[in-house]
Amino acid sequence: MPGDSTNLNTKAKQQHTYDAIIVGSGISGGWAAKELCEKGLKVLLLERGENVTHPNYPTAIMDPWDFKHRQTLSVEDKKKHYVQSRHYSLREDNKHFYINDADNPYEEEKRFDWIRGNIVGGRSLLWARACYRWSDLDFEANIKDGVGTDWPIRYKDIAPWYDYVERFIGVSAAQDGIQHLPDGISQPPFEMNAVEKYFKGKIEINYPGRKVIIGRTANLTKPVQGRGQCMARNLCHRGCPYGAYFSTNASTMPAAYATGNLTVMPNKLVNKVLYNNGKQKAAGVEVIDTITKQVTEYYAAVLFLNASTIATTTILLNSISSRFADGLGNGSGQLGRNLMDHHKGLSASAKVDGFEEDYYYGRRPTNIYVPRFRNVLQKDERFLRGYHFGAGASRESQQNSPGIGAALKEVASLPGQWQMSMYAFGECLPYQENRITLSKDKKDGFGRPLTHINCEFKANEKAMHEDMGTTAAEMLEGAGFKNISISNKISFPGNANHEMGTARMGHSAKTSVVNSFNQMHEVPNVFITDGSCMASGACVNPSLTYMALTARACDYAVKEMKRLNF
Repeated sequence: MPGDSTNLNTKAKQQHTYDAIIVGSGISGGWAAKELCEKGLKVLLLERGENVTHPNYPTAIMDPWDFKHRQTLSVEDKKKHYVQSRHYSLREDNKHFYINDADNPYEEEKRFDWIRGNIVGGRSLLWARACYRWSDLDFEANIKDGVGTDWPIRYKDIAPWYDYVERFIGVSAAQDGIQHLPDGISQPPFEMNAVEKYFKGKIEINYPGRKVIIGRTANLTKPVQGRGQCMARNLCHRGCPYGAYFSTNASTMPAAYATGNLTVMPNKLVNKVLYNNGKQKAAGVEVIDTITKQVTEYYAAVLFLNASTIATTTILLNSISSRFADGLGNGSGQLGRNLMDHHKGLSASAKVDGFEEDYYYGRRPTNIYVPRFRNVLQKDERFLRGYHFGAGASRESQQNSPGIGAALKEVASLPGQWQMSMYAFGECLPYQENRITLSKDKKDGFGRPLTHINCEFKANEKAMHEDMGTTAAEMLEGAGFKNISISNKISFPGNANHEMGTARMGHSAKTSVVNSFNQMHEVPNVFITDGSCMASGACVNPSLTYMALTARACDYAVKEMKRLNF
């Protein structure tokens, strides 16, 4: 009967209704879950990938000989992961964390390496854990350079949230006193080895304005509640059963579960945001089960989109309505534009004489770090913005030495000569034409338009990248090292795993997609706190900034809900 049908539909909708829905369970999505649950909201966390629960990581304690291909990728692995294998991090011991590229087709107008996890926890299980605060050198860069759009926030707005996040995740770092790379709340740092200390001394004497510090990393040097100290195994990419590095699975998700307010649904692909034209706000999301392909709608008062830059933007572009024909909240026309990633590719090395009596212990989970020094106090006429170096010293293995039997064993057991290596990450400017759109005629296996990516590094990035190689050689030579080798081929966008932009933050709905609290200008109950909200990219790992922005946005969103503002 019609009455019964209405009652059944109402009941079904109630069962699918939450206070908040979060799309994506990576670094920012996990933080949104923790914050919203702890503030009393009933939260649904939707994740495209398979479930992974801490501490049950399948390969975490396996030995090298337990792997059929000794941790390298087989021919079949490379066929299955024809995009993911473009990245160094994909290996036999963690391939189960990455997406099957056949299930994630997209169009590359120019090569773009979309490296993507496919698990609960997302890339929080796979990130390099570098944690650096931005400063006003970064937040003021766009307006000073006349590039992109001005950030509507400054360091003072986010500094308390950096404090808040760092206290929870645990960041090992020194107090370095560098104005444009602010110190934070930290645990004791890891230690440099003898050659790295020597390098630090030489560089800081020979090149005033350049500093060499120990890397700041989300690896615990002291245990915190529920998580153990880092054992320097260098197996973070498998998932850490000790919870010694920050991940959604080991840190924010347990905190969210502890409230009793969290529901997690894996294997749920969000297709679009449902928009209520009458109320002029989002009503919920349409979700495709990746196993059964069943389509279901879920509803909430507030939505947080944290699927990662490309996936979030794809969802928004696919969320069309009579008001938003070009994608949800896209009155500015900026949705999908200004796609950025860091450029990398430098590989520099040198031999180091001496220090035969010195060695090191364990596999430290961070490198030493040379903060940005270009365009800090003095303008470089060749390019805007800057880059940082990572570096590390180690002793060579002698396992491939000539000889057989006992003689080879004896040589192989001894450490070889010291060597120093360097790499670099540089900032990419936000370009309108570097963008994401939807294919007009091709669809994926779920019937969704393919994501179309058109992105490239331009003259500014190439000039900066050339300087990376020249300067690395200069510094290695300045430290007195020998046999310097430089390879400096620039990477393709996406390969640094720091894709940003496409739903940028700004002062106005006419020029940006979200406001200073990551709230969509035109759809006030939708918040975007993953990399897509970034108006510029700086040159450091952006993950700590995503976390701080997310915590700040959650605080604001709940206050706005209580004020009945959406």
